[in-house]
Amino acid sequence: MKRLDALLSNLGYCSRSETKLFLKQNEVLIKNQRVFNPTSKANHCDVLVNNEALDSEKILILLNKPSGYICSHNDAGKLIYSLLPRRYQNRNPKISTIGRLDIDTTGAILLTDDGELNHKLTSPKKDVKKVYEVSLEKPLNGDEKELFASGKVLLNGEEKPLKPAILKEITPTLVHLEIVEGKYHQVKRMFAYTKNRVIKLHRLEFSGFRVDEMEEGAFKIIDDFNIKSYNL
Repeated sequence: MKRLDALLSNLGYCSRSETKLFLKQNEVLIKNQRVFNPTSKANHCDVLVNNEALDSEKILILLNKPSGYICSHNDAGKLIYSLLPRRYQNRNPKISTIGRLDIDTTGAILLTDDGELNHKLTSPKKDVKKVYEVSLEKPLNGDEKELFASGKVLLNGEEKPLKPAILKEITPTLVHLEIVEGKYHQVKRMFAYTKNRVIKLHRLEFSGFRVDEMEEGAFKIIDDFNIKSYNL
């Protein structure tokens, strides 16, 4: 059991000092009994706020990132976290992105306050699948599919070749690229290696999670069932 002010503040509903006022302004129930004392103790599952269960103690969010947003807590400019409700922004521990997308890259990104899950999905050993839609400045040379699949591409500054990647040509200047690594600017550097330039980059999929039906800037909570079904 935890004190109510700790439960509510950790989940971002209010700060600990604001809990007393929050309890006056909102109907908070413990086992269906309304409470006004911030020091009351309760189990997470026994608390309702305005007739809704508390947010999960650990949260996983899928977001369709728009261009122009930064995957950081500290940089100047538009931060990706500003797309989330204030309550989520105030959680402790903080919600962080799982990996990053460049400011001009759009598409699927996961966010969580679960450090273990974040580590698991960013570990180079896990070979987490990522699929990108890539718009190119020039048409393909014709040998990129075999080159990327070979596992022999050595980018500048890297000590080891890239793991094999799968390229699917949509048009001569539009491709889908599946990779299992997350090196710095990897997709852009891969096409620079072939003397081409990426002019638009959109991540269609991250670890099985897709944003096909989601508007830019929209997000959804991934529930426990889906987490388990993706074997995370």
